[in-house]
Amino acid sequence: MLDLLIVLAADPTPEPTEVKAGPLGFAIWIFMILAVVVLAFSLVKQLRKAQAAKDAGLYGDQPADGSTEGSVDDSASTPNRDER
Repeated sequence: MLDLLIVLAADPTPEPTEVKAGPLGFAIWIFMILAVVVLAFSLVKQLRKAQAAKDAGLYGDQPADGSTEGSVDDSASTPNRDER
């Protein structure tokens, strides 16, 4: 145990200019940036799907177009007498 303490005490600390990350550190940094980009795109995709489901009324809300399920709007499909 004493030998380990002596070795640790005698080990000099390198200067900041001597320590470099190297290519492995750069590759890890690039990988982390790509992971954040992929996660951001995935989050946006999931949020769009959740918003579309909410607009469709799947969460118990009224559908976004204001109509309830089962009701039919006949005014758009039948022409007025003036249009004939």
